Amino acid sequence: MLDCLGGMGTSLLHFFEPLIKFGRAMWNALADDPTGLLWAVGATLLITGVALIIGLVIGSLAAVVRVVPKRSRGIRLLDKIVGGYITVIRGTPVIVQLLVFYFGIFIRLQINPLFVACGVFGINSSAYVAEIVRGGLMGVDRGQMEAGRSLGLSYATTMRRIVIPQAVKTVLPALGNEFIVLLKETSVASVIGAKDMTRVFQLYGSKTYDVFAPYVMLAILYLILVLGATKLINLLERRLRTSDHH
Repeated sequence: MLDCLGGMGTSLLHFFEPLIKFGRAMWNALADDPTGLLWAVGATLLITGVALIIGLVIGSLAAVVRVVPKRSRGIRLLDKIVGGYITVIRGTPVIVQLLVFYFGIFIRLQINPLFVACGVFGINSSAYVAEIVRGGLMGVDRGQMEAGRSLGLSYATTMRRIVIPQAVKTVLPALGNEFIVLLKETSVASVIGAKDMTRVFQLYGSKTYDVFAPYVMLAILYLILVLGATKLINLLERRLRTSDHH
């Protein structure tokens, strides 16, 4: 029995030894550059936040184009363009989009990879947001639109004041999930040289000649951020439900 426990203890020690070693190395690295990791976390959150804003703006506009009545040739053409845009963006990996935009377009302009990542992730997110918002708009009862029009409101005013506010509460959980997915997807921004969390931990690993421990620590850090984001989203949903009861 004692031999078994001793063997388990030795195995656990061997398992955690790389983490302990990396922890010491990272502590020394942070002592030399205490703002490095904080900047990396900030860069990851910046990419996520800016991309979400871009995705919400472009995606919402695209969703409105998809649901408005196709009464003119221009609207029908615009709808086809938006539909093709969504198909292409959703049908290609975000890492390929990063490579195409950065090395195919922006590298000649010498733009900071961080800004390129914000734009590309925003474009990628907009395609998914468009479908989420479109589903929410179509989920609102048609009688709401008819009631607004019967009161003399224009189509745009009815959408802005009646339909969209109801759709927002419906799509909020899905948008929250998109935010979490976007936060995790930003981990591939390092392929174009953006100094996010993944890039920083890759550099730490190259200094210590150990790749296992840095990526475990990176996974833990992403998990903490995702749990924090989930907590904030749940809090927002509870507040919206409370406002409905009042």
